[in-house]
Amino acid sequence: MNIQKILRDRRIIHSDPEIMSGTLVFVGTRVPLQTFFDYPEGEAGLAEFLEDFPHLQTQVLLVLEVIAKAAQITYYH
Repeated sequence: MNIQKILRDRRIIHSDPEIMSGTLVFVGTRVPLQTFFDYPEGEAGLAEFLEDFPHLQTQVLLVLEVIAKAAQITYYH
């Protein structure tokens, strides 16, 4: 299961050479998807990401849903 493809198909993320040089960003923003994954790796966590980018709450939940489904498929197969 390709998580990026699912996120693109659901229009949660996209890339455009005119926006952040084609980096994958959340649709309608200039916030890179990688930023979402970097927060939990550092001292900051998911809660801090949502504090810093409150307008992305719905998209973050959708990303987590897709990842959880992918993990479930991997776990059971």
